[in-house]
Amino acid sequence: MAESNSYEEQRRRQMEENRRKLEELRLHHLSAAVREAAARPKPNPNPRPKRKAPEPGELRRSGRVAGLPEQPNYLDGAEQRGYRGVYEAYAVRKGPTDEERAGAVAKAEELQRRIHRTRCPAFVKPMSHSLAMNAVQMLIPKDFFKYLPEHDEAVVVVDEADDEFHMMYNAHRKGKHCHYYLDKGWKGFAFDHDLADGDCLVFHMTERAMFKVYIFRANPDYESNQTSDDSEDEE
Repeated sequence: MAESNSYEEQRRRQMEENRRKLEELRLHHLSAAVREAAARPKPNPNPRPKRKAPEPGELRRSGRVAGLPEQPNYLDGAEQRGYRGVYEAYAVRKGPTDEERAGAVAKAEELQRRIHRTRCPAFVKPMSHSLAMNAVQMLIPKDFFKYLPEHDEAVVVVDEADDEFHMMYNAHRKGKHCHYYLDKGWKGFAFDHDLADGDCLVFHMTERAMFKVYIFRANPDYESNQTSDDSEDEE
């Protein structure tokens, strides 16, 4: 019992000693002063002057270009034409029309029918902008899967000039889902043949690992441009 009283007395003296030290250090007063200073708004010794609002119709210009001649306003009359008309007028890339796209597909499907009469497999592949310009692989239509092997294989794609392009045929299976595609050479083929949105290709399977490809252009000016370029090269 005496030991318990001795422990409580020692604990009480220790707490009083700690309280005395805190009072000497004045920590409570310092923390209160810090909180008060943080809450007090700081005065701005150099307030930034407010900018004058531009007059109606006046364009704000940087000081670096203020001395340069005025640039033409391409949005003049936009209220009358509408912003869609302005965008169409200044669009950099214009895709094929529906008639041009349908014409390329019709020619490709006609060739596919003629190839099928010879009992040779062939499929039609229309080109989108991303497939022609950016894609690194080309998906094969599902109705052509029955002619393809079930494992990856190197293939050769031959164009109309009999130039050969080596690619990889990939058979990707996951459960009931199948994705067959050509890659590792497709992007180079698309670049070398200047494929564009709306073009339509016919892939004629001449051998197990070889395709003959025919290209039908959606751009009606492509053939004439190619002819003029070839004549200039000959000169």
